[in-house]
Amino acid sequence: MNRDARWMAAALALSERTRGATAPNPNVGCVIVRDGIVVGRGWTQPGGRPHAEAMSLEQAGDTARGATAYVTLEPCAHQSQRGPACADLLVAAGVARVVIALGDPDPRTDGRGIERLRDAGIAISEGISGDAVRRAMAGFLTRRAHGRPHVTLKLAMSLDGCIALVSGASRWITGDAARAHTHLERSRHEMILVGRGTYDADAPRLDVRLPGLEPRSPRRALLTRGDPPSGWESVRDPRAIGALEDVDHLLVEGGAATAASFLAADLVDRLLLYRAPILIGHGKAALGDIGLERLDDAHGRWRLSDTRPLGSDRLEVYERMRENEVSTTGRSS
Repeated sequence: MNRDARWMAAALALSERTRGATAPNPNVGCVIVRDGIVVGRGWTQPGGRPHAEAMSLEQAGDTARGATAYVTLEPCAHQSQRGPACADLLVAAGVARVVIALGDPDPRTDGRGIERLRDAGIAISEGISGDAVRRAMAGFLTRRAHGRPHVTLKLAMSLDGCIALVSGASRWITGDAARAHTHLERSRHEMILVGRGTYDADAPRLDVRLPGLEPRSPRRALLTRGDPPSGWESVRDPRAIGALEDVDHLLVEGGAATAASFLAADLVDRLLLYRAPILIGHGKAALGDIGLERLDDAHGRWRLSDTRPLGSDRLEVYERMRENEVSTTGRSS
């Protein structure tokens, strides 16, 4: 790993701290380095302010002059009632170089931040670790490109593709490590959604039960045309998710009919498959009808992006392959 990639990886790790807590703002990370030493660190704070650059520059103080700033997204160029433009802050701080992973597709910035930095004589490097940052910022980029949240579908299943016994009993298919990972994923989403059948059968809490992350429990939604229970929100149809306010990351947890409805509408961007080393046989299938008519149409749609053991279980992560994917510059390709 070269020096720029190393420091950008540090900025990326910082950005992950508030993924799912900054909408409608992006979750950005920033590291300021001078003479090989980190003098400032920042990440977009919950609610979207302060921005990562503002936080890191405040920490760096005068040591930012002549330093290099590593930022996962192009510094914003627009003024806001909630804070100044980050491009202006970097110029005023006197940084010598800014390394940027992605361009900002927000029309209020979209190249203007980079232009402002260059006009001030600051050296710019672009595209460092763009693919990794694009994954970390998928919610913001999907909202900008497609007008809806980035959707992750989570399925916990047996080796033979069942999510429950025929009776409906499903506690627990996976072990402690896999369930803990699920709670971590919940903390990275603004909203979690289940279908009416899952709600009626399990009365799920859908909160985050990891020590220290309990406040990061997402909003809860029910896929229903009726009135939602107290403390829940309703989504009448998968295609209505674009209207959800301040939701850039949506986690769909079940059940089979709800999962199938999102897949049939081609709204799933990421699959989390937790496979337990058990066989159920005559049980409830993980999915209902997703509208597939030809087997050929099932191929070439998903790519494996990660796999890892979780105790005795195994996690597989797949990303949807689309013709008009968000490019590593942050703008639609």
